[in-house]
Amino acid sequence: MWTLLLLLFSPISLAQVPLPQPPFLPPNASAGAIPSSGSVPNSQWSTLLGNLIYFYDAQRSGTLPSTNRVPWRNNSAVNDGHDVNLDLSGGYYDAGDYIKCTFPLSFTVMSICWGATDFGKGYDLANQTPYLDDMLRWSLDWLMKAHSSNNTLFVQIADANLDNAYWGGDQNIPQPRPSYQINATSPGTDAAAGAAAAFAACSNLYSNRIFSNAYSGPATLQNTSYATLLLEHATQLYSFATSAPKTLYQSSVPQAGEAYASSGYGDELAIAALFLSWATNSTDMYQQAQSYWSQYALAGYNGVFNWDTKTPGLPVLFAQIAQANPSFGGNMSTWQTEAERYFDGIVYGGGGGYSTREGGLLYYNGDSDDASLNPALNAAMLLRRYSQIASTQDRKQDYFNFAQSQVDYVLGNNPMSAPYVVGSNPNSPQNPHSALASGGNDISNINTSPAQEAYVLYGAVVGGPDKYDRFFDIRGDWPETEAALDYNAPLLTLAAMHVLNSTADPFFTALGAGSYAARKPAGMPCDAAYDEGCGGPALSEGGKVALGVVLGGAGVVIGGLVGWWGVLCWKREREGYLF
Repeated sequence: MWTLLLLLFSPISLAQVPLPQPPFLPPNASAGAIPSSGSVPNSQWSTLLGNLIYFYDAQRSGTLPSTNRVPWRNNSAVNDGHDVNLDLSGGYYDAGDYIKCTFPLSFTVMSICWGATDFGKGYDLANQTPYLDDMLRWSLDWLMKAHSSNNTLFVQIADANLDNAYWGGDQNIPQPRPSYQINATSPGTDAAAGAAAAFAACSNLYSNRIFSNAYSGPATLQNTSYATLLLEHATQLYSFATSAPKTLYQSSVPQAGEAYASSGYGDELAIAALFLSWATNSTDMYQQAQSYWSQYALAGYNGVFNWDTKTPGLPVLFAQIAQANPSFGGNMSTWQTEAERYFDGIVYGGGGGYSTREGGLLYYNGDSDDASLNPALNAAMLLRRYSQIASTQDRKQDYFNFAQSQVDYVLGNNPMSAPYVVGSNPNSPQNPHSALASGGNDISNINTSPAQEAYVLYGAVVGGPDKYDRFFDIRGDWPETEAALDYNAPLLTLAAMHVLNSTADPFFTALGAGSYAARKPAGMPCDAAYDEGCGGPALSEGGKVALGVVLGGAGVVIGGLVGWWGVLCWKREREGYLF
């Protein structure tokens, strides 16, 4: 109630940055093959940053604003929350489907706000700060709705199995769309702490709380009243996370675990406490974060930084805050040692759980099997941020160079000559796995109906190539072609960094039309006739379950879908269903 009152009686103080007129609209992909003049800010990096934000406009749920820039989108899911007598409309569809998921959204928003705090002047130079503000508020305002009371947080809207059995536009989204919550009797430590971290990180951004002069500083969207409102939500959610029994949120809401099951909550508690320590100038919060680091044995981790596991980002943030405010009692050299143990393994080799593939992409065993680009981009984002405060000059340069190699790979310097951002270049993916953009409604023939994707999902970072650097650009091949909210987040920060100081264009401007077509692999993923290493066309157990879900939920023609599935043998670890 207090949130509603504050919104009603403080409309001016909460006002967002005015959007430009005329609005920024992504140029045709052909513009991405034209070199810029090489000035700063670089026009190609500025356009890429704008496109990456534009993707979020295309993912909007609810009643679209009068400033909507995506002409093929419609008002949708406007009755979300009616089953619990709340307005839970708005927010974002998570990926290529129509579910709304709080846990990965919180990570996405946290990551973007952290990046815009350190490298926000890049948004300013590209004239994208108003759109950053608009996108963040569309996220945060919905998260505030989802945090409907002190100890209640809605963690998912819509049943994943029902929703993912539907392939079609935004006007016939399956009903009902149940609202799933955690609360005092059915808690979820990770989801509550993750949302607290998002609110606190964004409160820092809107409060203009710079970490260090080593960075450019926050984007110019300061708003004290909005920052205060975000901090209130952060504080309440952190209190909920720490006072309720420690529980994985999917234990309370099993439906949420079908798409985004959490593996632990120590990392969320630590990162929430860290961002809150900076937002509230609290030594106690910083020390709580250190205690979580020890209590949950987070040291020595060699895995991925993503929506589930925030651990690799913790030493970086610990070090940033320790440098910025030594009075908190943090030992910067201790956190540098831990951060550099992890980053040295990536850059110099010898680290466990990851390797650099033949084409140059950083690959985490297991986590990179689905959506290979996201782990590499998250690592590049952390490396590029940490390189500013690394302990030696060699590390600063080597970390920077490795991060750049990952960005270049994603933007076209790869064996496929494919820039993996939709609409950025003539060689970009043409068939992202998106029910919103495809224009089709035949779930048994999503690759061919329609033959050409109806709408260009500008700015969408797709999942990426397989472990052999191959990219097939097939709509039904969701691990390679699906887009998601969290996929764009690290590249937003990396692009903003480039706007600040890069005269060289993104790699894709060097690619002429047809570069990808000349290298596109024949056949389909795991086609036994093409790749004997796949072990034949058998479905994994997860694939068999997924097939049953789709057939049972949609009632589609069995023969056509089985024929399509018969040549695929991928694993699904990110989600437990097909689409």
